[in-house]
Amino acid sequence: MQNFALMNTYYNQGYKSNSSQAPRFAILVAGGSGTRMGADRPKQFLLLHGEPVLLHTLRRFAEPALGVSEIVVVLPADQLDTWRELCARFKVSISHRLVTGGATRWASVKAGLAALSEHGTGLVAVHDGVRPLVPRLVVERTYVAAATHAAAAAAVMPKDSVRLLSQHGSAAQNRNRLRLMQTPQTFEIDLLRRAYAMPELASFTDDATVVDDLCRVHLTDGDYRNLKITTPEDLVIAEALMAAGL
Repeated sequence: MQNFALMNTYYNQGYKSNSSQAPRFAILVAGGSGTRMGADRPKQFLLLHGEPVLLHTLRRFAEPALGVSEIVVVLPADQLDTWRELCARFKVSISHRLVTGGATRWASVKAGLAALSEHGTGLVAVHDGVRPLVPRLVVERTYVAAATHAAAAAAVMPKDSVRLLSQHGSAAQNRNRLRLMQTPQTFEIDLLRRAYAMPELASFTDDATVVDDLCRVHLTDGDYRNLKITTPEDLVIAEALMAAGL
């Protein structure tokens, strides 16, 4: 555990936000290189239904019904100009703040948080820039849950059987007790700042793992359509879902 005293304070007090009407913010993190896609450009800039993947993601968080006050887009330094050019080409009018990311996802989220330093309170959703099909209801659920529990993340149950590997072989796991983590992962902004003030660990795989030692993360229902564009088949599936209007 990273900080026992602080962890106990959060657990004992429940660390609940005072209002479901807290300001809402979003950090979209996109740092992929496109290597696993076998593409000539980063996956966030690949075209999906005729537009960049990242633009679809940005548009989801800009839906008026969500009431997000500010959106921060975090990209590697060498991709900022490309994104600006794409915004001009596709006439993007969605207001967002562009921030230079770090060497790791952890560092990029920390940079996104720094861009929101003027906001003392509120709820911040951290989302993968290459999850362009996240339904509005999934995003809304995490904001609502974070207003009550301080930390919330979208997740789905595995569809397949799952086995745990060890030096002795493998053992079946009860998939009813397992969840596949998605984004957004949404937090009371001060809680997330406290979590990111601690040193980065190799065990951090997402924002929920960064916050785990400070506050229990409440899981909300994700959606199987909320796929992460990582490999070529993911883009094919996303195209099919968009063509079907899903």
